[in-house]
Amino acid sequence: MDNIKLLNGETFSKKNLLEKMKDDEFYYGYLGKNALSSSSIKLLLDSPKKYKYVTEYGSEQTNALAAGWLFHTCILEPEVFNSQIFVDVQSKNTKAYKLAKKEHGKVFTIKEKHQAERLADAFLRNEHALQLISDCEFETPAIGMIGGYPFRGKADVLDSYRIIDLKTTSDLKAFPYSARKYRYDVQVYLYCELFNKPYEEFKFIAVDKSSCDIGIYDVSEEFYNQGKAKVLQALETFETFFINGADLDSYCIKGTL
Repeated sequence: MDNIKLLNGETFSKKNLLEKMKDDEFYYGYLGKNALSSSSIKLLLDSPKKYKYVTEYGSEQTNALAAGWLFHTCILEPEVFNSQIFVDVQSKNTKAYKLAKKEHGKVFTIKEKHQAERLADAFLRNEHALQLISDCEFETPAIGMIGGYPFRGKADVLDSYRIIDLKTTSDLKAFPYSARKYRYDVQVYLYCELFNKPYEEFKFIAVDKSSCDIGIYDVSEEFYNQGKAKVLQALETFETFFINGADLDSYCIKGTL
C-alpha cells in the first residue's frame, strides 16, 4: 500500500512518512499520537485508560528505559551517544544534576555512561553478536497498515532477511520469562509484519547487566502467534473505546479471588 491513513484521518505516502520518521520528534511526537506501535498495544492490553493518558500526556521515562536507550545508542548510534550531556555527580538528587537537567532536558550521570560503555564493550567483543550486526542497517523505521490501522516501528538492526533487537536484562537466565512478562512477542509479530520478515528470522540479543554475558535467542512460531493474538485483542479494545465511542469511564476489570 502506497498511502497510509493515520489515526487523525490524514493521509501520507509511505515514502514521505518514512523520510519524516528519520526525525525523532516526528516519530515519537506526531506519530506517537497518530499511529499505533508495540508500546501502544502493550498499554491497551493493560488498560484503555492508561493508553489514553499516555497518548495525551506522555509518560515519564524510567531509569531502566533511559539506561536501555543509552546502551542502544552506544552500539548503534555512537555519534548520538557522544553528543549526550553527562554530569559527574554521585546522585541524581544533587543540585548540580538538577540544574543540568533543567538547562539541557536530557542528561545522564557519568556512572550511567560507564555502565552503557561496559555493556557495549562486552557486546562488541562477542564474535557471535558482532557477526549478527555486521553489514546491517541500524535504527531503520517502518510504517504500515495492520488490522486496518497504522502502525510504526523502528528495527534496531536490519539486513535483507533478518531483524535483530537488542535488550538488556538483570538476569539472562530468566530472559525467556522476561520476554513474556514484557510482551516482546507483540514486538515480534508487529515487526515481522512491518518489515515483511518471517518469524524464523527474528532474533533477540540480550546482555546481562551484571555479568555482561550475551544471550542470542530465536523466536518460535508459538511466541509469534502469542504476539499476534495480543495485538488482535488490543485492537478490539481500541475499536471499542476509541473508534466506536464506548464510555471509557465504564471500563472495569472483573474477576473472582
